[in-house]
Amino acid sequence: MYRKRVSEPEFEDFYLPFGGRLRSDNRWVRLSKLVPWDEIEKRYAEQFSGNGMGAPAKPVRVALGALIIKEKMRLTDEETVEQIRENPYLQYFLGYEGYRDEALFDPSMMVHFRKRLDLKELTAINELIHAKEQRKKPKRGADDSGGGGTEKDPPNQGELILDASCAPADIRYPTDLNLLSEAREKSEAIIDVLHAPLRGKEKKVRTYRNKARKEYLNAAKRKRIGSKELQKALGKQLRYVDRNLSHIKELAERSSLELLSRKTYRDLLVIGEVYRQQKFMHENAVHRVQGRIVSISQPHVRPIVRGKRSAPVEFGAKISVSLVDGYAFVDRMSWDAYNESEDLTGQVEQYRRRFGCYPESVHVDKIYRTRENLRFCNEHGIRVSGPRLGRPPKVIDRKQLEQRRADEIVRIDIEGKFGEGKRRYSLGRIMAKLPETSGSIIGMVFLIMNMEKLLRGALLRLFDWLIESGSTSARNGFGILAL
Repeated sequence: MYRKRVSEPEFEDFYLPFGGRLRSDNRWVRLSKLVPWDEIEKRYAEQFSGNGMGAPAKPVRVALGALIIKEKMRLTDEETVEQIRENPYLQYFLGYEGYRDEALFDPSMMVHFRKRLDLKELTAINELIHAKEQRKKPKRGADDSGGGGTEKDPPNQGELILDASCAPADIRYPTDLNLLSEAREKSEAIIDVLHAPLRGKEKKVRTYRNKARKEYLNAAKRKRIGSKELQKALGKQLRYVDRNLSHIKELAERSSLELLSRKTYRDLLVIGEVYRQQKFMHENAVHRVQGRIVSISQPHVRPIVRGKRSAPVEFGAKISVSLVDGYAFVDRMSWDAYNESEDLTGQVEQYRRRFGCYPESVHVDKIYRTRENLRFCNEHGIRVSGPRLGRPPKVIDRKQLEQRRADEIVRIDIEGKFGEGKRRYSLGRIMAKLPETSGSIIGMVFLIMNMEKLLRGALLRLFDWLIESGSTSARNGFGILAL
């Protein structure tokens, strides 16, 4: 059944159920209690000069809080500002004492927030939040029940899980033909800008852009193209780019490169490097080159070979992550490919710095099990998951099989953490264009996942306390009845 509303309510008569006060059990109110804002404020203030010149920057609670809101709710910069303007709980989370029905800052400020709170700063903030939670628990290494530990060298405790992944950038799948075509089109636009002051004085140089575009489409639209046809199409596009670069060099002498914007001038430098790399690969019939550029707009992005069936090669930043008790820390980020086994000793030392002791066990996959890493772990009494190096024994002990199985189950947690970051948050596609802002988004994803972990832990502790209180009340009730 459907009942038609008699009339629309007037805005002044709209009922506000919270009576002008915020609920203490709201998720944003509880989330704000987890962050040590005063400690973060000290770190954030060090970035600014104390000469009193210039406009004052936004407080760190506004900057960090806005980035948390954006990533947690998967919003754009513009939508983040609108959501903050409309929601009093979000304004409370940012540290405002009262509701303001206005935009608190311009959406362009989000870029400055990401630049100031880069991956290094967010990792430090992540450790501060985790340390605040750890102060509520017994300190690792304080209990000598494990034996052999002293105040200087406490016993090993805890499990450390290590793995690496790739955070893909927001670029289309790169091919040599598409990259050269894009370089040609951008070089044609640069020629148009440089020729503008000479219009009417000199005849514009010929770029054959229509012919080049048609030849590119004839090859790009084919479902299947042979190697010879592809090499022929690449050679044509290379010659067009070479011609355009020569024209740009001549126009720069009669005109001025100062006519180009900062972004366009950077594109010109990238196009020159793309042409050099593609020419080298075309002439030598190879598909690899040092520092290969796969995107003109994001030249810092590199191909990362992952070896997975669904995505053998990904294009983005490679990150090494350590997981302890469900809390993840980004220990390294690089746009160039590297062997993650090199990070094991550094990540183990980071664990000791954070928790005051070495881990009891390290759970890794096969690539980490090098002789150097095993020797380092043996020297510090750390057990490394997986079979020993060398030829496998003919008969495997049942306890070893059970231990190996248990270690594999432990490693599932870090795979789930990567899946949460890529499906629930934006780790699966980094929308930022700059390398520093991309690192900020990566650090923010892991910071929010850890804060969500803390929120869930707080709810579980509250639930256990209610159960315990209920059991105590029940026992007291039975005691009264017995009397």
